[in-house]
Amino acid sequence: MATIAGGLAGLAGAGGAVSVAMLRRKRPCLPAGHALTGPDTTDPLPAVLKLGLAGMTVRVVPGPHGELYLGPGAPQPGRTLRRLVLAPLFARAGSAGGRLWPDQRVPFRLVIEFGGANRDPEALLRAYRMLDRQLQDHAGLLSRCQGEQLTAGAVTVTVTGIVDVRELLAAQPERCAFADGTFDDLGSRFAPPSLVPVISEPWTRRFGWDGREPITAEERHQLHALVRAAHDDGRRVRICGLPDGTRKARAAIWTELGAAGVDVIADTDLAGLARHLRRNPITGTPRPHLPTRAVRRSAPRPNAPRTVGRHETV
Repeated sequence: MATIAGGLAGLAGAGGAVSVAMLRRKRPCLPAGHALTGPDTTDPLPAVLKLGLAGMTVRVVPGPHGELYLGPGAPQPGRTLRRLVLAPLFARAGSAGGRLWPDQRVPFRLVIEFGGANRDPEALLRAYRMLDRQLQDHAGLLSRCQGEQLTAGAVTVTVTGIVDVRELLAAQPERCAFADGTFDDLGSRFAPPSLVPVISEPWTRRFGWDGREPITAEERHQLHALVRAAHDDGRRVRICGLPDGTRKARAAIWTELGAAGVDVIADTDLAGLARHLRRNPITGTPRPHLPTRAVRRSAPRPNAPRTVGRHETV
């Protein structure tokens, strides 16, 4: 009996060791995963990196001492973008040879959204200059642009929420931040891919499907056409702003986005999105159509694409 008990204990110990090893196993990098963090989130980076999501959007407000602050309410000491996001992000990349995960193949896409009650253009432009000075300290790890030449780094920074930020960015001979774009920018000489490499729009801006029933043939066709036009124009596509609904309904939309070749899916359901992308990796190329509903719904048509020279993915 003692021998049997010892054997069972050994098996239990081995099983426990295997379980611990499985828990400690690092999750893979998910290039198509992007975290949308709420205005009440004060320290979003650890959860994003743990899940393997290769990007996130953080909302910041300008505050005292030339800093940008995260979280709700008035700026609080210690809740700065520099301390909670930039420093740990670049420290991790710098200590691992320029990668945040061993299997990272695309830059981590950090979208910085300027918010707050003060929407004075001059104040916002001063805030961007604060950010630019902080980014210059880590220029070697950032995607950057010199002239029309894009060079990918461990992290790509995109700035949004600032009036006329494109003019400011375009005036920099060498920059390490980019502007957010929309499908209306396709083919525009005022918003080339070197300035606006990623198209980003809320799903609900152009689509009415909420994932609770099969997508209509027209909306699926429009989605594929928009993504194809963006890729032909030398840009990547990030879709955010999905309608509220159950995880099943959201997963249906995620699946359609992946099938259309959308490069990045942004959502607030971080765990659900990460699980979905681990089971359904996005290749960046359209997949065969899934069943649709033959119901037509009026929707804007995409702009005509214009083929431009290819750039390194940022």
